[in-house]
Amino acid sequence: MTTTAPLKSYGPVQFPTHAGLHLWQFERAQRLGLIPGPDANGGRWSAAVFDDVIARIDAVKKATGTMPDVGAERAEKYLADRYSMTVHPGTAAELARRGHLPLRGEYRGRPLYCGLTLESFRGTDRRKVERASAAGRLHMRDAAARVLDVRESDFDHLVRAGLLTHCEVVEGQHHTQVRLYRQADLDRLLRSRRLDWPAIRATPKGHRSPLAALPINHCQR
Repeated sequence: MTTTAPLKSYGPVQFPTHAGLHLWQFERAQRLGLIPGPDANGGRWSAAVFDDVIARIDAVKKATGTMPDVGAERAEKYLADRYSMTVHPGTAAELARRGHLPLRGEYRGRPLYCGLTLESFRGTDRRKVERASAAGRLHMRDAAARVLDVRESDFDHLVRAGLLTHCEVVEGQHHTQVRLYRQADLDRLLRSRRLDWPAIRATPKGHRSPLAALPINHCQR
């Protein structure tokens, strides 16, 4: 049971420790306005503020939820378990892109997604997750070329021309950088009337691709 500790003021670590809160709960409670900012010298909280929070600690814990802000992999696993469905890598980023899952900072350069929002997903939100999983699914270069049903050399021409851009870079074997391509971007390209897909796919191996004539986009890296 949480009890009031005999301190005159509390620092940013002492406060959650004595209140029985995880640090992420403490920070989330501040963001939600459930715990005010420091009111004492040195960025600390007075005993009066601490005692007020302790008096309503159960409500604070309920409002802050049980899930911290998490990375994409944990967010997608949570949703897969929540809806008993396949949730592809890239779904969390797609949900964020669509305004359904707020970003909450980053950890080691990777985005963190709002755990409180994830917990609030209802059965009626399943369709949102399904759409995001389909559109946000990520593919490496060879798999993306198969989605387009073109040779990898054709795929490279599309990238050089700026018609297709990777949406994420991850570390592969031997510290190599692997570019990932989003399903929705591939689908958009497949709908393009600018490209003669039958002619591209009919070009025999070893022959010059029709895509080779596309101008190079020098902004591509």
